[in-house]
Amino acid sequence: MPSSTSSDRLDVRRPDRGQAAVELALAIPLVVVLVLGIVQVAIVGVRQVAIDAAARDGARAASVAADPGAAAREAVSTSIGLPVDVDTVAGASTVTVTVSYDDPTSVPIIGRVIGTVHLTATSTMPREPP
Repeated sequence: MPSSTSSDRLDVRRPDRGQAAVELALAIPLVVVLVLGIVQVAIVGVRQVAIDAAARDGARAASVAADPGAAAREAVSTSIGLPVDVDTVAGASTVTVTVSYDDPTSVPIIGRVIGTVHLTATSTMPREPP
């Protein structure tokens, strides 16, 4: 009766040997691109929130100022330093501030695929006499 030793069992070759390493090598680039994409979306989201806040700050400053355009520009530039477009109508009861920013995508690989993202925020507030 033949006895089986541990060396006999090691000689048996399995056809799926190394399969996990190949699957890992194929999956890692996809996971890295996915993580980089999530990071870029988070960066754009944070910048959009900052632009929304800047538009709100500019509208608040413009609504109580004698010169709404200058007040909005100063308020936005002190908060984030972005170009601002102020829309006011003579005799109107509201002031509208629009802040726009072209956000260059900065995350490697994803930045080349997506390109520059245009972010815009608008805020309207009632005018109050200065």
